Amino acid sequence: MEHLVWIIPVAIVALVVMWAIAVYNGLVGRRNESKNSWSQIDVQLKRRYDLIPNLIETAKGYMKHERETLEGVIRARQTCVDLNKAGNIGELVKAEGVLEQSLRGFYAVAEGYPDLKANQNMMKLQEELTSTENRIGFARQAYNDAVMRMNNAIEQFPSSIIAGFGNFKQLEFFEVESPEERKVVKVSF
Repeated sequence: MEHLVWIIPVAIVALVVMWAIAVYNGLVGRRNESKNSWSQIDVQLKRRYDLIPNLIETAKGYMKHERETLEGVIRARQTCVDLNKAGNIGELVKAEGVLEQSLRGFYAVAEGYPDLKANQNMMKLQEELTSTENRIGFARQAYNDAVMRMNNAIEQFPSSIIAGFGNFKQLEFFEVESPEERKVVKVSF
């Protein structure tokens, strides 16, 4: 009987430790899922960043008098590349909005160049960019879903206790900041 007195507290402690380990491992899994989801966005952003210089080069010959527009797109792209390397999601989201607006301006100006609109290389690049934009949209959605699961696990009791001890931090969503950025990017010529 005396042995039973010690077995119950030991069993309770063992259960609590196993629960804490399971919660901690779940949080690690969600954090890794979020990192993987971000990597999917990163791949598509890199693809877009690689396409933009080709698009600008194709348009340069036709849009000789639109240097400011072309340079604006190039600057916005470079800012995004730099912020992406730095890993600052909040600033990258803002810079992505500027890039999307620069591309909108580029396409609006390009509308006035019929020869450019008919250029096969330009049409192919636009198609690739449109496809990439769609992939970015799907990757953002998957990332935001993963972030939501992670943030929920960090905030909900009792896993919030383990999250506090394990130094798990809330993650930022990849959201569109302004109503202007929510407009559909028109990439047709």
